[in-house]
Amino acid sequence: MKVDQETLHKIAHLARLEVRPGEETELLNSLNGVLTWMEQLNEVNTTGVEPLTHISVETNVLRDDVVGNHLPREQALANAPQHDERFFEVPKVLE
Repeated sequence: MKVDQETLHKIAHLARLEVRPGEETELLNSLNGVLTWMEQLNEVNTTGVEPLTHISVETNVLRDDVVGNHLPREQALANAPQHDERFFEVPKVLE
């Protein structure tokens, strides 16, 4: 595939980019270089290669959620600028 000036302007319009006339040649060469490289990747034999979903084989170790009273409510609310007997009070954000 080869990118021409019309395609470049269409891509620039869709990406909301301003392309100055002096930049067109450099952008065309760059885009065509990337597309040529991608065509070379399409020639690589990937038969039998599993798709890569994660870059690392390590897994995240998760712990079970266990409900417990780790901090008494009174102690948690002690330094709050505004609170009632059970909850933090914050200024209204949405109307």
